[in-house]
Amino acid sequence: MAKLLIVEDDESVRTFTARALSAAGHTVETAGDGLEGLEKISATAGDYDLVLSDIRMPAMDGIEMARAVADAFPGLRLLLMTGYADQRERAVELEGTVSGVVNKPFTLSELRQRVGEALAA
Repeated sequence: MAKLLIVEDDESVRTFTARALSAAGHTVETAGDGLEGLEKISATAGDYDLVLSDIRMPAMDGIEMARAVADAFPGLRLLLMTGYADQRERAVELEGTVSGVVNKPFTLSELRQRVGEALAA
């Protein structure tokens, strides 16, 4: 299966997402915000099949992180998630850079489906 990085500041969402995707057979690492996510991506030279990131986070949000990742590792797949409509609209500017936005709250099957679609793209 795939090697994933989940970047999410809400511990309960991060834990749920990591467990759900691990149970689906993926290797999962996590980061608590965009800066930590960018550090992990840089430390592995972008060696992830997909980065799933929240948009709204402290320190560095998912949009900023996605821009930095796209510049440094243009082949790395990114999928964003948010519970805020205004944040979803911000992600439109990243069309072509990200594989889409998952709306929170999401179900286990929705999450697995969207990750599968992003990996297949």
